[in-house]
Amino acid sequence: MKLFQQLLVAPAALGLLAPLTVSASEINLDAISNYSEGNLEIDANSFNQKSSNNILLSGGEGLVDTADFTGGFSETTTASFGVDFLVGAVDGASNEKTTFDYQMGIGLETSFTGEDSLSATIDIGNASSEIGGTDGLNFDGTSDALKLDGLTYTFPVGGATVMVGDNTDISAVYTGACAYSSFTDYMGNCGTGNSVGVGGNGVTAAMSYAFDGGFSLAGGISSTQITDATPGVVTGILTEEGTDTFGIEAAYTADSYGVSVAYSDNESSTFWGINGTYAFDFATLSAGVESEDTGSATKEGYFLGLSFPEVGAGSFDIGMGTTGNFADSETETYIYEASYAYPINDGMTITPGIYMREVDGADDQTGFAVKTSFSF
Repeated sequence: MKLFQQLLVAPAALGLLAPLTVSASEINLDAISNYSEGNLEIDANSFNQKSSNNILLSGGEGLVDTADFTGGFSETTTASFGVDFLVGAVDGASNEKTTFDYQMGIGLETSFTGEDSLSATIDIGNASSEIGGTDGLNFDGTSDALKLDGLTYTFPVGGATVMVGDNTDISAVYTGACAYSSFTDYMGNCGTGNSVGVGGNGVTAAMSYAFDGGFSLAGGISSTQITDATPGVVTGILTEEGTDTFGIEAAYTADSYGVSVAYSDNESSTFWGINGTYAFDFATLSAGVESEDTGSATKEGYFLGLSFPEVGAGSFDIGMGTTGNFADSETETYIYEASYAYPINDGMTITPGIYMREVDGADDQTGFAVKTSFSF
């Protein structure tokens, strides 16, 4: 952690020193020689920050006394960081070399009333390999550039929770019923990534409400913001030219089990999905089924997985499912995976995993990787 702090401080120190670099012609040596110790009134308070305007992220009006604030984050603002390193290879892929990928996520969150939340997610990564790309673990591929992955504001309205923002998923307010910790991207959302895990393709507004007894209801809309042919001219959202996605979910959650049913429509296809989970004494079972209607065909996909929370000092997950939704006339392809998450300490976890993915018309692919995750 000390090394990380030094790396952060070094650029800041250089930035402070740079303005002090001046040419000799700009220095008035005669004026300097006229100063004496009596002219200088420097004490321990001379370098205190006088302004309260140098705030990186402000918030919590009414909760934070900004008059005494000396800069940095407000008391209602938190920052979290996560870093994943991935080393692995895929047998049967076009590139079978061992590769290295990384991704980093930065989460910033602040509150203004104590009940609301303004959140920003920033991602950076270099995923482009067979194991780290979309056919594997789907790491962030931002070409080593910082990218704003989501900006949302969440606030209560009556007993409901409302979320508005840009580049965020409708399902961010969903309850879901999936307890499986996936290793590959295919296993995410228990095989219901287009319904229970519906995403967002632009400006998003969603709302959820939790009833007494474990029931919940949520839904929302996401719309692309179309830009005119003239650079910089925005014609608006919810237009004929844009793509709008609608979604709704109903869920029930109890102590040892849960179930979620969802529907979504992205203008080109409609989806129905259901996933559920049940906790046994030794393991937790998760399952999901999704149906897709393209207008000309009906496709289906499914998932099944087991999570063992206590295997030695870590946890073990094993699952299988289709690589997507398939029509009856299509050949279904499957993916099988197993992973073991071993926590080194509270902020570091090592997860070795293996998967086998069937590829229609080609050789099966087998991938093995070790993921090291840091959170701080």
